[in-house]
Amino acid sequence: MQTPQAIPVPVPVLRLPRGPDGFSRGFAPGGRRALLRPEAPVAQKGPGQDSLESQEQQARAALRERYLRSLLAMVGHPVSFTLHEGVHVTAHFGATDLDVANFYVSQLQTPIGVQAEALLRCSDIISYTFKL
Repeated sequence: MQTPQAIPVPVPVLRLPRGPDGFSRGFAPGGRRALLRPEAPVAQKGPGQDSLESQEQQARAALRERYLRSLLAMVGHPVSFTLHEGVHVTAHFGATDLDVANFYVSQLQTPIGVQAEALLRCSDIISYTFKL
């Protein structure tokens, strides 16, 4: 059995300002982002469902860890983003916010020019690639 490797360096996090309620980070708790987190219905569990749910949870945890490691690997590297409407931009990846809803990038090269620093909303990004 393989032992999980510890992440040597934490993923850089960009802290958003406090939200309108004073506790959240930049988003209203009743705003449109709150609708993205659906309530999980409470269901009766039968025999054998615990092991299936445990396997699914382990798979999700492994995928989440791989994704966070990829974010860590992107820091400081040029990344190519594909946005909606077929727009392609490149930038140097800097950090992400706590919810991984925004990417902080520098030297953003767009079709109309270069922006020194920018925040890219993850909801606008279709895909991104980078070389190690």
